[in-house]
Amino acid sequence: MFKGTTIVAVRRDNKVSIAGDGQVTFGENTILKHGAKKIRRLYNDEVLIGFAGSVADALTLSEMFEEKLEQYGGNLKRAAVELAQEWRKDKVLKKLEALLIAADKNVTLVISGNGEVIEPDNDVIAIGSGGNFAMSAALALRYNTNLSVEEIARKSLEIASQICVYTNDHITVESL
Repeated sequence: MFKGTTIVAVRRDNKVSIAGDGQVTFGENTILKHGAKKIRRLYNDEVLIGFAGSVADALTLSEMFEEKLEQYGGNLKRAAVELAQEWRKDKVLKKLEALLIAADKNVTLVISGNGEVIEPDNDVIAIGSGGNFAMSAALALRYNTNLSVEEIARKSLEIASQICVYTNDHITVESL
């Protein structure tokens, strides 16, 4: 588990939202930034990504993923698999400490440095230090309320920020 951020993705009614908190933590006990943006739009605004982990590693990963999306014409699954394979095989990249959630209108994926590309069973997935808290809250809200995906994503991070010291309530939400 990586400390320093929480990212959650929620899918419902042909919409998907990814939300992330803004906290950047240095070491175990210093907050360097409250309002970092860890959600990005890629490939002509057709793909959303959110990243957790080391900031430099996450930025490197997101740039590589953007290149793969361009290379494979926006095919999210193909780009994710190719990125994971390259990430796993490269000795330098293998040391990256980051996770990525990527989503388009049809699919949500988690991509890791272990070469894993996981499509979650549920319409909700979360990563980062507060990921389990945000995912639990989002699942409860997703299946027991009529809230929009944006509202679910935001509220689940608000809940996580009340529990996880590495998650704050400066939340960015992007939707497709």
